[in-house]
Amino acid sequence: MIIMSDNFNGICISRRNFLVASAGATTAALTGCATNPVTGRSQLMLMSEASELNMDQRWAPHQFSSDYGATQDRELNDYISKVGNDIARYSHRIQMPYNFRVLNTTVVNGYTFPAGSVGLARGLMIMMEDESQLAGVLGHEIGHVNYRHAGERMTKQLAWMGTVALVGAYLEYEKKKYAALAAGLGAIGANMLLCRYSRENEREADEIGMEYMVRAGHNPKGMVGLMDGFRKLSKSKPNVVELLFASHPMSDERYNTAVARIKQKYSDKDGLPLNKERYMDNTARLRAIRGAIEKMQEGETCLMKNKPAEAEGKYREALRLAPNDYAGLLMMSKCLLVQKKYRDAENFAEAAKSVYPEEPQAKHVSGMAKVANREFDAALNDFNSYEQVLPGNTNTIYLKGLCYDRMGNKRQAAGEYQKYLNQDPNGEHADEVKTRLITWGYLAEQKKAS
Repeated sequence: MIIMSDNFNGICISRRNFLVASAGATTAALTGCATNPVTGRSQLMLMSEASELNMDQRWAPHQFSSDYGATQDRELNDYISKVGNDIARYSHRIQMPYNFRVLNTTVVNGYTFPAGSVGLARGLMIMMEDESQLAGVLGHEIGHVNYRHAGERMTKQLAWMGTVALVGAYLEYEKKKYAALAAGLGAIGANMLLCRYSRENEREADEIGMEYMVRAGHNPKGMVGLMDGFRKLSKSKPNVVELLFASHPMSDERYNTAVARIKQKYSDKDGLPLNKERYMDNTARLRAIRGAIEKMQEGETCLMKNKPAEAEGKYREALRLAPNDYAGLLMMSKCLLVQKKYRDAENFAEAAKSVYPEEPQAKHVSGMAKVANREFDAALNDFNSYEQVLPGNTNTIYLKGLCYDRMGNKRQAAGEYQKYLNQDPNGEHADEVKTRLITWGYLAEQKKAS
């Protein structure tokens, strides 16, 4: 028997519980106010700066891993870090620990956590054409951090819940704080974890982001070019930008506003550089595998349409163009898992491990394939290696228990199962785990109330 989910992108805690957890230390201060760093106006704010930092530290590593980790092109990461940090120096919250990376995911998206951990997808990087556009997207994400949009949105929802519901939900969260990691890969889906900004939030981030990038010496036309690129891509390949528009609502109005803002406020900045050549130089290795990235995008689209066989064909084409691409190998492995081609899935996951040993997602996928192939001892090694990098995934704990169980080691299995129940008593595998523990005498059977 194999217990495996076909959802390899992750299952999140409810948005309600996540918002409660994010407010953390400030949940009692329902009347707490803070001065907005950009506007200088007082606003209701239940998320402290310490909570913002905690969110980045706790959740960003899981999200970045679910997006296949940072690219191994160190020079590219150094390049966007320099551009991002130069812009952040002109922001209203220069004290935040900004950090920037290009992620191996092939979607067209960029996002930030509340304290300034920023990730830009490879799909977005190959869409952009010059450094001013890169500055536009980085300025925009830094703008969200400075306006404290994530804290603002969460505060509004927390306040709406009411005091009684808030306390109850927080206590519920404390009982199963790791439920967010109950997915097959321990992934936190960006659509749920990362804030879905309102159109007003986007307008504010556009405006202040343009100001930051201009202060740092970038041509404001980059913001317009960036938005024009999104508009064109949404018409030619709508599935490719679906995730982006879910978290960053796009409209012709935003594009037109940016055009008008340049004329009204930045007409004297037309001479600032676009730095196209510098951008092209620094992204040359990435653009060299553009064809492979686009085939991976097509594969993801096929999977979203529940066409795994077609997706497999797309991934094979991608790997012919970039045979050692970590994301491509792992996408193929997960696609094969969906089709129950477990041996081939294991082989591709092992290949992914070898090309990027520091990135943990491949270890988890490899472990799942090994469980399917009844290689329980080897699967345990993978899950333990995964936990050393990303601890707290309740599904990993369950799978370790399952491995010990199938190997006949009741004591070790019971320990993992009990740990699973302690962290996620109502989780996906809770009933199965309780039955095993009751059968073995580790857990008393609870009688149903009459």
